[in-house]
Amino acid sequence: MEPVNYIQARDISKSYGEKELFRGVSISIAQGQKVALIARNGTGKTTLMNILAGLDQPDQGYCTYRTGLRIAYLPQEPVFDGGLTISETLLSADNEQTRTIRAYEEFIADGNNADNPGKAGKLQALIERMDALQAWDYEQRVKQILTMLKIGDLKARVSSLSGGQAKRLALAKVLIEEPDFLLLDEPTNHLDIDMIEWLETFFSRQKITLLMVTHDRYFLDAVCNEIIEIEQGQVYSYKGNYAYFLEKKQARILAGQVRQEKAMNLLRKETDWMRRSPPARTTKSKARIQAYHELKDDAKSTQEKTAGEIRMDMARLGKKILELQNVRKSYGPIRVINDFSYIFKRGERVGIAGPNGTGKSTLLNIITQGLPPDAGKVITGETIRFGYFRQEGIRLDNQKKVIEVITEVAERIRFRKDQSMSAAQFLRHFNFPNHMHHDRVEKLSGGEKRRLYLLTILMKTPNFLILDEPTNDLDIDTLNILEDFLLTFPGCLIIVSHDRYFLDRLSEHLFIFRDVGDIKDFPGNYSEYRQQQEQKTPPVRKQQKKEERKPRSKQKTKRTYREQKEFEALEQEIRNLEIEKEVLLEKMSAGKLNSDELIRASERYREIEKLLETKSDRWLELSELA
Repeated sequence: MEPVNYIQARDISKSYGEKELFRGVSISIAQGQKVALIARNGTGKTTLMNILAGLDQPDQGYCTYRTGLRIAYLPQEPVFDGGLTISETLLSADNEQTRTIRAYEEFIADGNNADNPGKAGKLQALIERMDALQAWDYEQRVKQILTMLKIGDLKARVSSLSGGQAKRLALAKVLIEEPDFLLLDEPTNHLDIDMIEWLETFFSRQKITLLMVTHDRYFLDAVCNEIIEIEQGQVYSYKGNYAYFLEKKQARILAGQVRQEKAMNLLRKETDWMRRSPPARTTKSKARIQAYHELKDDAKSTQEKTAGEIRMDMARLGKKILELQNVRKSYGPIRVINDFSYIFKRGERVGIAGPNGTGKSTLLNIITQGLPPDAGKVITGETIRFGYFRQEGIRLDNQKKVIEVITEVAERIRFRKDQSMSAAQFLRHFNFPNHMHHDRVEKLSGGEKRRLYLLTILMKTPNFLILDEPTNDLDIDTLNILEDFLLTFPGCLIIVSHDRYFLDRLSEHLFIFRDVGDIKDFPGNYSEYRQQQEQKTPPVRKQQKKEERKPRSKQKTKRTYREQKEFEALEQEIRNLEIEKEVLLEKMSAGKLNSDELIRASERYREIEKLLETKSDRWLELSELA
């Protein structure tokens, strides 16, 4: 039986002013397909996704959809009504299931209803309707999604969320809606590795049809069964995973090089013939001259060759590199770094991994002396020259040309004693072709701006590179170039990244931030670390052991109605407190709070810890009852 065709895009083209993003693109997605869309930054991936979602119109061509198809779209930068609460935003879908859940939640939230016998009939009707719609499973699924994406305080206004929190909220919303077809633009941005691995499993197990743009190659490999690549206006389809895509793309490139070599040989032959000034009198001569000009145009439009390998030079590196001695850092009562010591050696490559809010950025700021430790020493060698790529980036002058941003750093970049490269050549190597060199920064996409910022760091020939989430918004082609570039970097390298492929390829060992203040040095890459963790038996919670020692014979065996409501409320309260605790820690670790704000945040943190202990004990007690 042929799969149901969900969406077809036929010969669509789109331009903005003089810039043509793509021409004659055709894509077809059928039920059950999980497709990744790969293309370079600035070639219109987001524009294409907007067209497929019906939010934009192509200049030419058309899209057709299966009748009644329900589409959910996760944009790269979601926009919400800031006046709504998180709960209102998540349950804004107008269907019978969500309407019934809203009615049930409102009824339960009204404490007077539980003790009012006259309301019992309404409650029973709501429960029966929830049963008929299987809304209990829906509600449980919603709770799971919110917990894994660390979304709490459902009464908070959307306007209070950061950009990363808004992206996670948008992701939760599209997952909760359970559409027929999912369009996802960079779904792993602003997620930590634990969230990405959960989402990977979620998509792998669900019968979902999706098209997504992503630079996360492990995520792509685990989720997608087909890859569509758009390159120089041409669409290439690969039925397989990322490894299969690389193999077939390399074969296509090699075949193209053979054809190009044959074309160049023919062009040289025809050029020699043209130089003899053939008279264009006969039909045969005119046809040959026309064919010559077409061949010449084809030769100009052949695929740009990637620059060869560059072995980066750097400032001289002495014997003493960097030493951390018993470094401590606290924010109020929270010790983010606890007695951390380490001696860096020449050429060392360290990856840093761990949940958000555990002090990763704090350590980087201490290393680069942007933040003083509370105790301990940071001893930096006299020859050390840091290159620090910050996650938040820098503000580039939008009115400057791309080439001007680079030449302000250096006119030429030295790689070896006998090798250098002009600023224009360096731009071309990192996928900024000639026609973009005189574009103003304001015309660049978000990924292109981050790539340009990265180049300004690399050009300064540092001998100690620190890269904080460098892969966000970069396309896969650029990531491969960057990885090849960094593999030849002879200095020290520290990488913070949620991109497991990037960490595996470039790091020799890891600093694992397991909890606040707890940093472990693991001798291997991230995949090896995960393999070791999976082989371990999960530790039993201390509270559980305590509860197991209680004499069960004296305990009740069933929860009352009121205890059931308390049990459900405790689950939400504990989740909200855990998320508030993490948010507070992130704020304190960022170093942006004044002394009064820091004191208030610290007091609230201590209060949350006490509340969590009390509520967790009560939850465990109620969980023993059926």
